[in-house]
Amino acid sequence: MKERVITVRNNAGIHCRPSGVILTAIKKEFPDHCFQLQTADGVVTELDSILALISLALSKGTSATLQVEGIDEERAIKRIGDLFEYEFDFPPR
Repeated sequence: MKERVITVRNNAGIHCRPSGVILTAIKKEFPDHCFQLQTADGVVTELDSILALISLALSKGTSATLQVEGIDEERAIKRIGDLFEYEFDFPPR
């Protein structure tokens, strides 16, 4: 198992759209991996649904520990950790 501490950098936090991007990457690129996120207050959540991720209410500046188990853990933790730390710039609707 690999672990990485991530800090949310997106101004609006991890809301629906970033959650969709993160979970799409998990499901398409690492379907056989198990991802979990542990918040500072000890809540551990499987990253297997948008609702699970949104329910964490990760705002800008929030730190959490990302954990992954699978075949290519090094690449998986880098890719998904980088998405959590990415400054998304979605155009207004």
